[in-house]
Amino acid sequence: MSDTTTTTDRIEAAVDSALGELTLEEKVLLLTGKDFWSTWPIERIGLRSMVVSDGPSGVRGPVWDERSPSLNLPSASALSASFDPEIARRYGAVAACEARRKGVDVVLGPTINLHRSPRGGRHFEAFSEDPVLTAELARTYVLGLQDNGVGATPKHYIANDSETDRFTVDVQVPPRALHELYLRAFEVAITESRAWLVMSAYNSIHGVTATEHELLETPLKTDWGFDGVVISDWTAVRSLRSAEAEQDLVMPGPDGPWGEALVAAVRDGRIAEEVVDRKVRRILRLAARVGALGDSTPAPLVHVEDGIAFSREAAADGMVLLENRGELPWDAAALTSVAVIGNNAQHARTQGGGSATVLPERTVSPLEGLTDALPGVDIRYSLGAVNQTGLAGIPRERMTNPVTGGPGARVTFRNGEGEDIFTEDRLATELVWFGGDVPIAKARQVEIAFTLQPARTERLDLGFAAVGHAQLWIDGKLSIDEVVEPEGDDLGAALLSPGTKTVPVELTEGGSVDVRFVYDQPERDDALSNALFLTVGTQPSSVDEDQLIAEAVEAARSADVALVVVGTNSKVESEGFDRTDLRLPGRQDDLVRAVAAANPRTVVLVNAGSPVLLPWRDDVAAVLVGWFGGQEFGNAVADVLLGVAEPGGRLPTTWAAEEEHVPVLETTPADGVLEYTEGIHIGYRAWLRSDEEPAYWFGHGLGYSDIELSDFVAPAFLIEGDAAQVTVTATNRGDRAGKQVVLVFAERPDSEVERPVRWLVGFAPVRLAPGESAKVHVPVPSKLLAHWRDGWQYEVGEYTLRAGTTADELPLATTIELESDS
Repeated sequence: MSDTTTTTDRIEAAVDSALGELTLEEKVLLLTGKDFWSTWPIERIGLRSMVVSDGPSGVRGPVWDERSPSLNLPSASALSASFDPEIARRYGAVAACEARRKGVDVVLGPTINLHRSPRGGRHFEAFSEDPVLTAELARTYVLGLQDNGVGATPKHYIANDSETDRFTVDVQVPPRALHELYLRAFEVAITESRAWLVMSAYNSIHGVTATEHELLETPLKTDWGFDGVVISDWTAVRSLRSAEAEQDLVMPGPDGPWGEALVAAVRDGRIAEEVVDRKVRRILRLAARVGALGDSTPAPLVHVEDGIAFSREAAADGMVLLENRGELPWDAAALTSVAVIGNNAQHARTQGGGSATVLPERTVSPLEGLTDALPGVDIRYSLGAVNQTGLAGIPRERMTNPVTGGPGARVTFRNGEGEDIFTEDRLATELVWFGGDVPIAKARQVEIAFTLQPARTERLDLGFAAVGHAQLWIDGKLSIDEVVEPEGDDLGAALLSPGTKTVPVELTEGGSVDVRFVYDQPERDDALSNALFLTVGTQPSSVDEDQLIAEAVEAARSADVALVVVGTNSKVESEGFDRTDLRLPGRQDDLVRAVAAANPRTVVLVNAGSPVLLPWRDDVAAVLVGWFGGQEFGNAVADVLLGVAEPGGRLPTTWAAEEEHVPVLETTPADGVLEYTEGIHIGYRAWLRSDEEPAYWFGHGLGYSDIELSDFVAPAFLIEGDAAQVTVTATNRGDRAGKQVVLVFAERPDSEVERPVRWLVGFAPVRLAPGESAKVHVPVPSKLLAHWRDGWQYEVGEYTLRAGTTADELPLATTIELESDS
């Protein structure tokens, strides 16, 4: 008997025993969360509470608190750009170590919805436009997490591929596209990695909300054999009907639509107790797996490494060199001066916005990374263009707590009578509370007080972000007294990205400013009544944009080289809303053109989580996509620019030259419905049918070496249900080590059914020393040649397989015969 069988038997025995001791009321209690981030304990059966936490690019833990910092890993789009399942496995393992450090049993990730449209606001958190790449990275990410004893939660099941009206949108996706694209992205994380949870989505599919949908049963629990917990997205369960479906756990708690209503439905026979038992069994099984039931213990950590070092390595391995006209890598010994330009050069986005946010102890900007890597070199920083939207919190070193005298701010919560009921000493002014010990629901007023010590003499806008009535007092004077209305009707987005009110202030280096923010908290009875989001901070006052560009040009003109860092901001890429266009915010395009005209050795670093337009891409010496690169972003940028590391990334999503050329763009529902009229043709599949050329194809990315592909070999036959092993020889013709990604696509131009021009069926990264050759093995499962028509159907006959480096650059070809298994 194998160890796996023994463990499974032991878990099932513990589950059977615990289930048999529970009353109906206790069973139902377990099916709704205890609070925002945990499940109910029942001590008499040895069941402790389980803690779940947002990820997936780090693990925040049960509190959103800078005093409990977390590792900030590169975004999912950066991870997917590596095209490396082993990097994804290590990524999951590092996240699991973080979870265990923070007492977290379940990570709410990975996010594996597809990049259907580049306007999707949350694409930084998801992997790719392709289901095969997404599925394989999800498979190994889940393995890495669960091998280290932490539950993984692939999300959001299913067709939650954009954010507009996400709570109410009815996604009309054709059956073929549903199975061949959107479900395929989830499948192997369930069937091969045996994910312990899946998160159901907010949206509806063909008129039925995801938490009540039959897709939770088939294919998830029947065809795929999923034996874990279907956990809801927060507030996604809206009725008792979902209890009759295969939804298992309602979050958050303690309130919800099940509870007493479900007990009553069982008592009067409307819902069988066996239905409840099935759900409880799954929750108890999860508890046993994470060491929360009886004498079970968490699995030992089997994959442990330095998370900060890994974050730096993974960021570099995901960076995509789009253009390089002989400029990179820079020779550090030959540099005497570098102009570093751009808002994002000093204040980089290391992660996207929304529930995926983590709070790192520190982050490294590109400016800091290059400065540290080039001691003795004249590094000249210039802002160039303002990209900040919204408020930036006050740095802890610039605040003095008026009560303790130490760094930070005093936060005071008061009841309706004005009495202090809770205080905190915080080290930040971008504050979020989700449950926990803070009495949010009881507080009628919240005050944040600190003394600001300006870093320099300047004029800034000082203000707050909140929803509701608030006042800002500056040096004892009431400067703002306003009511801020929510932006949009997405409750979560309104709370995570509230409106702002500011007032200009003159700050003097060496001086001090007393700041007191008073927020009147309204009584609320919505699902997030125990949550609060407040920020006190600054933003640039009105500036002369032409002058900023002129100053950047002057800095670049006299420097050896120029690095311009452009990117998006929190109003462009975040949870809760989609993008309105693909342009860079503000005057960043003008900035790049001006700097490139002044210095022909201009390199542009793109700090964005998803595609942006690059209208100047032919006018600069090099373009490097750094994504949201995690807390070690700046160090990784320096590594790549100076040739310490290879730019290992390739595009996981096609980038357009012009927005009007994008074949699948719309994310806004019409009359509550979002129709996937493109069917199976998204991403490069849609571009291959288009008359327009993208700027950069799926898979595009340059390296610092020259790796050639040759000798593409495939077996003559492939039987239904089997997998073929194809091989490509990769040879490094360059003088330094390098990386290449081998892509294998299938074609069947004379098919009896509609198919893409070609579609990805396998991929593999390869790393080679100078002069080295290696055979790259790529498995091609026969199921990836099948199509969906009321079930999986195989069209026997000849298929063309093509190998290369992008969806459009495939110089190697062979054929394979698909044969029936009968």
